[in-house]
Parts: sequence; structure tokens; C-alpha cells
Amino acid sequence: MKKTTKIIIICSLLLCSIPLCAGADHPWAAFLGEDSGLVGFKDQKGTIRIKPRYTGFTTARKFDKIIAVMEEKNGKSAFYYLTKAGKIVQKQNLYLFDNGPDCESEGFIRFRDRKTDKAGLLNSEGEIAIPPSYNDLTSVRNGYIAALKGAKKKFFDTDKTSGCNHFTWVDGETVLVDTRNRIIIRNFDSESPLDFFSINISSEPSKDDRRQSFMGIDGRYYSFINYKKEFQDWLFSNLIENLSMERLLGCAYHEIYSWKEPDGWIRESKHQFIKRNFELIRSRLAEIKNEDSDYFVSVGRLNPFIYDAAEFNPYYNNCGEPKEWKYPVMDVIISQKTKSDLIQDHFEFLRTDNGYKLISLTIRTGKLQ
Repeated sequence: MKKTTKIIIICSLLLCSIPLCAGADHPWAAFLGEDSGLVGFKDQKGTIRIKPRYTGFTTARKFDKIIAVMEEKNGKSAFYYLTKAGKIVQKQNLYLFDNGPDCESEGFIRFRDRKTDKAGLLNSEGEIAIPPSYNDLTSVRNGYIAALKGAKKKFFDTDKTSGCNHFTWVDGETVLVDTRNRIIIRNFDSESPLDFFSINISSEPSKDDRRQSFMGIDGRYYSFINYKKEFQDWLFSNLIENLSMERLLGCAYHEIYSWKEPDGWIRESKHQFIKRNFELIRSRLAEIKNEDSDYFVSVGRLNPFIYDAAEFNPYYNNCGEPKEWKYPVMDVIISQKTKSDLIQDHFEFLRTDNGYKLISLTIRTGKLQ
């Protein structure tokens, strides 16, 4: 009898390893109830897994492992994290950023203890991976998190008369930790646009000018590509020097977004757009080679209100927020002063899995055709 039981259990486990049970591993999609306007979730087959019950504060468009939700109960708002297994954790302890809750990243999500105002990290099972002992944390990036401790809040409204609650953190120390809360690097630079997926570990600092090196607590050096340095190196060596139409086409996204009055943002095949406007684009980009050129590079993110086609989904997280830590947008801003004004041209390059691509531009010092 015992042997039979063991065989049944083993067979059940084997069955769950084939695609029949694999559907639970696919993200569920959010949908709105027709009458209530509340948020629910369906699986890839369209089967309703969670009936509409959550309010619009539930920003997850996809339910992968764990999400932040809000629902109304007896006239009161309840905030908590929900796992796919139905586990409810950290009630009222949501991590809020830009007036919205955190979104899962690599199977982890941040939370904030309301009693201590300290941030921590939950894993996909809703268990505490990093205790709430830090002032702030970044989302998980290639298994690493920049964590701030010992800092203080500095409010922008110092006299507290405007009602503004915005603040910044001052002082303190930023450390790089992994998802097991092990400190990798002390005095880490979390302000620079670093590519966490380019990490290289060696016995000495990197000699690559595009990289930033940090000594780890284990005595080894951890280096990361600095996106801005990488882009500027690419801009001059791969694009600007001896710029031709063929080269520009190879360095452009398949569609170009441009601003035209009074139509606003429009998109067009790169071949048609660049062939008509190549001379104007070439002359403006050539400007940055001049020693007295007034230009700079700004590091930003995709605008989800402009780039809302399905092809851009990989560039956003499950909440529809840009993943700028992996796919930043480099904005080359070229300024030209007139007697009465400062005119700026913008050339935006999206970092894709196939390199930087010109994706949008606005030229005010000339007329696009």
C-alpha cells in the first residue's frame, strides 16, 4: 500500500512537469470588469483567475509572480501584496514611488514598513528576502540592488506652507547588495547610469574607458558599463564620423518618430523619412564635432504615451513602466542661440538589444520635409 502511494505521488509530480501544468507559469493579464471598472486577471487561455475586485491603484498589467493591489473593504482601502498562489502579505506596507506602487522585477518586489519607514524586498513567494532596514532600494537589476542606509529626508518645501511632500535623501551610504542581502560593494555610485547586466569581476580595475570600477568587500574589482560613456563613444566612432545615408539607416529604428506642427508626433518608415531629410539631419549632427558646439547628452526613458505599440512591450515592465536601467534613451540636445531665444534640436537614441538606434527627433533650427 505504501509503495502504491509513492508511485501515485511520483506520477503526479511528473504530470505537473509537462505543459499541462505549465500554464500557471505564464503571466496573467489584467482586465477591467464591464460594469464595475475593477481590475481582475485572466490566464493566457482567457480563463478568469481572479474576478474583478481591485481598484485602479492596482497598476500591474501582467501578473507574473507577485503584485501590489488595492481593494475597497467596508468603505476602507486595503493595500497589500498578492502572490499567484493567493497569499496576502505586508498589508498597508506598499512601496510607493511616483504616486504608484512598486512593480515586480526579476521575481522580487520592494515594500516599506510603515512603522519604521524602512524599505525591504520580498521574493516571489511573498517572503522577506531583504529585511526593511534601508532608507531606500532600487529595483532588482540582474540580481543586484543599490541600497541606501543612514540617510535623512530633505523636503523641498522647507517652510511646509505649500503642502508639497516631495523630498530627496541626503547623506548616508549606498551599498550594492544581492537578493540575499549580502553586501558586494560599499560606497557604490547609484547616480551614474550603469548597465548592471555588463558586470565584470577581475583582480584589477577595468582599463575600458566606458566602464566604472568599484572595489568589492572581497578585494576584487567589479566594473559596469556606463551607458552615457558607452553612447558617446558609439556616437562619434560609429555614427558621426563620415556620416552617410547608409550608415544613418543602419543606426536607425525601423520607424522614426518626429514632431511636426500642428500634427504633433508622427511616425514613418525610416527609409522614407531619412531619404527626404538626410541633409538636414547630417548638418545638425555634424554640429557636435565643432569645438565650440553647445550640446549635451541627457539620459532618459521611453515615453509610454508615445511609444505605445505592442512592439515596445519588451521595453516596459509588467506595470507598463520603462525599464531605463536596461533600455535607456539617450537624448542628444544641440542648442543654438538667437538674439531673443534659445533653440534646441533633439535626437533620441534608444538602446536596444541590437545597439543604439535613432528613434525620434525634433529639429527647430530647420524644416523637416
